[in-house]
Amino acid sequence: MRSKSEIISLLTDPSLIAVVRAQRSEQVLPLSEALIAGGVIAIEITMTTPNAIEAIRGASQEIGTRGLIGVGTVLDAKTCREAIEAGAEFVVTPIMRPEIVTAAHATDKPVMLGAYTPTEAQLAHEAGADFIKIFPADKLGPEYIKAIRAPLPHLRIVPTGGVDLQNAAAFMKAGCAALGVGSSLLAAQILRDGNWSELTRLAREFVKVVRSASR
Repeated sequence: MRSKSEIISLLTDPSLIAVVRAQRSEQVLPLSEALIAGGVIAIEITMTTPNAIEAIRGASQEIGTRGLIGVGTVLDAKTCREAIEAGAEFVVTPIMRPEIVTAAHATDKPVMLGAYTPTEAQLAHEAGADFIKIFPADKLGPEYIKAIRAPLPHLRIVPTGGVDLQNAAAFMKAGCAALGVGSSLLAAQILRDGNWSELTRLAREFVKVVRSASR
């Protein structure tokens, strides 16, 4: 079993977290394999995925040693505990709810609380969040992250929503700890067509961009 520090290390190298909102639960395993083949090992299975808990359980059992399976869109402590029991190794929520930190840390799992403003981000940090999910980041951009981190450099920020191949490098250079990447990686057409080779290709592109920006 990985420790919290080991999980955090994997989340920040190569600093990419694939946000999976699968159309069907049976897509989770093949898309996870495709992501891992492309170098993206941190896979956040959101609770909006049909039968998400069972999908997490299956993915954890099949690829848990090669990938890092987490849970996203967690809105309460009960869901957090259920996902961890199913095998989730990290927990992500779009909201600032301290009870989720307590539930995740009880089993030594890192947690990412959601925030939008500097005040919310600092409060999430004070609540014990290991990472701060700035969401939605599409209208804010890298300059906003840079501005937040100027007075609050201790925050480990993960922007999510609107991160793509064009701005990923700028987000990393702004000081982000990692990037949450959803539809620009797991495009609806890729999921619809089951085009896993294209998903692997895109994953490789994201890894290349982020690694270059982190040097």
